Amino acid sequence: MRLIDTIKVNNELGEGVVWDHVNAIVWWTDIQKSKLYRYDPESTELEHWNTPERLCCLTPVKDKDYLLCAFESGFAFYTPQSGKLEWIHKLETDNPGSRFNDGGTDREGRFWAGTMVEDKVLANGKGSLYCLHHDLSVSKTIGDLDIPNSLCWSLDGTIMYHTDTPSRLIKEYDFDNGSGTFGNEKVFARSDRGCFPDGSTVDAQGYVWNAQWGGSTVARYSPKGEQVLLVQIPTSQPTCVAFGGKHMNLMFVTSAWQGFDKLTKESDSNAGCMFVYETDYQGITESQFVEK
Repeated sequence: MRLIDTIKVNNELGEGVVWDHVNAIVWWTDIQKSKLYRYDPESTELEHWNTPERLCCLTPVKDKDYLLCAFESGFAFYTPQSGKLEWIHKLETDNPGSRFNDGGTDREGRFWAGTMVEDKVLANGKGSLYCLHHDLSVSKTIGDLDIPNSLCWSLDGTIMYHTDTPSRLIKEYDFDNGSGTFGNEKVFARSDRGCFPDGSTVDAQGYVWNAQWGGSTVARYSPKGEQVLLVQIPTSQPTCVAFGGKHMNLMFVTSAWQGFDKLTKESDSNAGCMFVYETDYQGITESQFVEK
């Protein structure tokens, strides 16, 4: 693993990093600053846009020039260059303080995203996991969540990975590609004390990579849930990880300074940066949302 670039974007809550293989660019968001970023690793060109709401996670849409986004209040199609916004569903309007958080696209092109309540006093398991189907209908699948994260799928799509971050447990579920239903919940891995599982991805060997909030690390787990590698990240709160680049061997890691006081932020000077690593590993071409 070789750190080849540190992009100093000062993200308060960098998240949702996604490789767009069609355009050979990487997208991510700063949730709290309502900003969307786009970076070309070949030219090193960086662009950003202010978003109409806090943008929490996103995916490219197959054969379209716009994105599918989970903003804080719901799902929408969004074209950052023009600012065009088309709402699909507003959700949880009766859940005070709720916003979307992590999301991912399954192997059949459905988009999944979870909600959370930021106020710790009000939270108490009031988050849920939702699926946006091909026909733009939406279904609630898991409830009683605090901070949903780590959504990704095995190479063949028959296993879904997901976590409620405070539990430190990454769960796995048997997943049916045809229907998008899942069950048979099992513990896949438990992170070390003080390391809270955040965003995840799966590499070309079927291993799960997980950014670990508070732990300054990205962990790699075998398909059996064994931790086989721990990459030290030069900041305490890495948030999400994705593979991309021309040879799919670049690892992109977002980070955050959310919750820091002034002294902590000064001492953790890399907090909020995007890190780019050249690796001996390869990622896969992730699915894009498919509308039918």
